[in-house]
Amino acid sequence: MHVAFDVPARMRDGTVLRANVYRPDGDGPWPVLLKRTPYSKDDHHGAVWEGLDPLEASRRGFMVVVQDVRGRFASDGVFEAYRWEREDGYDTVEWAARLPGANGRVGMYSGSYCGNTQWLAAADAPPSLAAISPALTWSDPTDGLLSRGGAVELGLALRWALENGWDTLGRLGLDEAERLRRTVGVVREWDRIVEDGYRELPLGAAAERWGLPDLGGLAAIGRSEVADRCRVTDLYERVRVPSLHTAGWYDIFAQGTLDNFAAMAAAGRDARLIVGPWSHHLFRDPVGELCFGLDSWRDGAPLSGDWGDLQLTWLRSHLAPGARVELPERPVRIFVMGRNAWREESGWPLARAREQRWFLHADGSLAATAPDADAPPSAFAHDPADPVPTTGGNGELTPAFPNGPAAQGAVEARPDVLVFTSEPLQHELEVTGRVRVVLHGHGSAAAADWVARLCDVHPDGRSYNVCDGIVRIAEGADELRRIEIDLWSTSNAFLPGHRLRVHVAGSSFPRWDRNLAPGRQHVHHAAEWPSWIELPVVG
Repeated sequence: MHVAFDVPARMRDGTVLRANVYRPDGDGPWPVLLKRTPYSKDDHHGAVWEGLDPLEASRRGFMVVVQDVRGRFASDGVFEAYRWEREDGYDTVEWAARLPGANGRVGMYSGSYCGNTQWLAAADAPPSLAAISPALTWSDPTDGLLSRGGAVELGLALRWALENGWDTLGRLGLDEAERLRRTVGVVREWDRIVEDGYRELPLGAAAERWGLPDLGGLAAIGRSEVADRCRVTDLYERVRVPSLHTAGWYDIFAQGTLDNFAAMAAAGRDARLIVGPWSHHLFRDPVGELCFGLDSWRDGAPLSGDWGDLQLTWLRSHLAPGARVELPERPVRIFVMGRNAWREESGWPLARAREQRWFLHADGSLAATAPDADAPPSAFAHDPADPVPTTGGNGELTPAFPNGPAAQGAVEARPDVLVFTSEPLQHELEVTGRVRVVLHGHGSAAAADWVARLCDVHPDGRSYNVCDGIVRIAEGADELRRIEIDLWSTSNAFLPGHRLRVHVAGSSFPRWDRNLAPGRQHVHHAAEWPSWIELPVVG
């Protein structure tokens, strides 16, 4: 193969972006794979993370183009999160399709921010774009990227800003001494992020004092245009190319990826979905504190096959006319945790899932039976100086807060967390789909956060988080009201002898920023004001 570095592409306004181009040996023509990234085209870690190595793809007959987006690393211009990705995406697709040796058909790949660049490019329908493969990416940025339920995704936003500041410092025209001073400062901010940065007010001060504009998370606080630029839900009608969606049950963008697939399928587009027991960066055992088995691994699974192979096969089917490929008959493939097995489905969400209500009772039990008429409420105190710590889950925080399933014993022992537990199950209960908690509650303060979590309690008493969510009530929280908390989707088989458990609390910090108003919050259980978890049950 042949690799050309820093190949220039001129955008419509004259700005030059640069890419590395990997070509197979020979004359072609070759189908083209394109990745547009803010994380450096020269960083091979990205290839490991996304499961598509440009060298391996080139060896298998693809031309691969990896480009730095505007204002990042080797590319010219000024970076502004999501501002130029539609226009630059269109221009880059058409440029890549005309590179020497290209067959004129381009497929985009990768995930997270790089997944959003695919949606934004596809929305403007460049003629040479034939397929997109957005993995681990959002639909509505106010539901997982920038915020969730009205609370700021602080854990991700501040980490994102500090981690990606080095390239920014190099573009500010600083003299060597000032650049070193700021670099040392950012390193120290990172090292103190748990003790200081996450708690500091105003939010994001740790990045702002060193002149680090982040990739959109902190900049979006109070600036709705940042979310508007990267919102995928507004683009569904404009995107007509085939799409392959890859998600993880513990990914920070899990629900967004599922929603993107469902929208494309509902619109009659050629769409496929793969969901593993993965987080944003963990694709093999252990994910968090649990092992799901060798065949759960994204790359190199001996029975279910390698996800990278499947992605390349799917891309070839759309980029190489006449290619003979074999793909799974059904478009959806999900991993059922607990049972730890893959299953193919005809669509998502599953049409055969049936909603079951399990009620939260005043005695701490969780049961399908409705509460008594006069059951008293449960209560807990929220103290913003001592918030409930984030323990596992779908967040993407610093390494001090690993994501994925984690033992919840320390959380459940806190007096500011309400715990509701079922009796041991006599039979397996499979929960596959979107989970919601509905509370009737009120607080002593006008503003309050409500966090709910579903856990799987093993026979030995270990309790592991399955999914969770938050709702922020900015005013009127001191009045009795119906509170609905979206816990997103999962697929988990609660095995015989296991128990279901629900947490209710007022914080999960530092994943979500704190409600700064202390107060006492009440969950009602009476027949007139019941509280419950709604489970999509399959079987």
